[in-house]
Amino acid sequence: MSDLPPSAKMLQMLSGYQVSQALYTMAELNVPTLLLQGPLTVQQLAEATDANTDALRRVIRSLEPIGVFRMDEDTVEVTELGTTLADGLPHSVRAVARFWMHTHYAPFNDLLHNVKTGENAATHFFGKPFFDWIAEDPQRVEIQNAAMSSVGLRGSALDGYRLPGTGTVADIGGADGSHLVQLLSDDDTPNRGGIVFDLPEVVAAAHSRIAAAGLSERIGVVGGDFFDGVPTADAYFMSVVLHDWDDDKSVQILRNIAKAAPDGARLVLAEMVIPEDGSPHPAKVLDVAMMALFGGRERTAKEWSALLHAGGFTLDRIIERPSPVWLIEATRS
Repeated sequence: MSDLPPSAKMLQMLSGYQVSQALYTMAELNVPTLLLQGPLTVQQLAEATDANTDALRRVIRSLEPIGVFRMDEDTVEVTELGTTLADGLPHSVRAVARFWMHTHYAPFNDLLHNVKTGENAATHFFGKPFFDWIAEDPQRVEIQNAAMSSVGLRGSALDGYRLPGTGTVADIGGADGSHLVQLLSDDDTPNRGGIVFDLPEVVAAAHSRIAAAGLSERIGVVGGDFFDGVPTADAYFMSVVLHDWDDDKSVQILRNIAKAAPDGARLVLAEMVIPEDGSPHPAKVLDVAMMALFGGRERTAKEWSALLHAGGFTLDRIIERPSPVWLIEATRS
């Protein structure tokens, strides 16, 4: 791409919607998963996915140059990159691809309105806040939970991490409990238990996830709204929650945690941290999505420190991880 003239580069960037929709189509049809056991012909893939053979061939062909598939005449093989859209692999982002296209893509049509007026694009598009729209449909909730449990945190961001302190840890906005299951499965602190806390219609899925991990005796499930209050615990964990909200709402969440927490309680945030300089970082692009979909924002280290202080916590340290998501530790002031 670096050898292309500027107009050709711009046309490639403008065609990004085609690439994202093609990738989503492969994820929705589960084509990469079918190819994990070995190459198949386009005809075999079309029969397995109930797709049109010619249309499927053309979409697969469009994704070969960017490294998702390899084609030898009519036979298709999935690449290492392509396997990230397959089910059942630790590095899979198939659930994220499905979530983004089912819920994010359409309201981005109103990004211009968002920038001109400051009104949240998703609220304008759906006629209601994004999370209210999600909660209306159990299938949307299920897709969201699947995406949140595979957003890269179950891999490198949390691998080998030990929660600070002892006692009970509450995962606030914990969805299906995946992150707390990982944290407690790796934690040998005696008698450490946990609470998964989220909206009742969201957290319901946590029961089966916790039971499957054999942690039902250690982890409880509580439904509620963190804008009203949260359970009391010795430590708190939030995974990419505060970036969904503006500063005022984030401070409200933090103050509710501080109100429920005992003196010296620890807080761990799993969030992206925007670099202060002009270097590239996925948080800079994601920040626009947070603005358009939820009215939220990504933050720099200074902004995280100020937000925590306003919410009743003191920033202790930011831990860089081999992931775009880092870990931010704080103590109740």
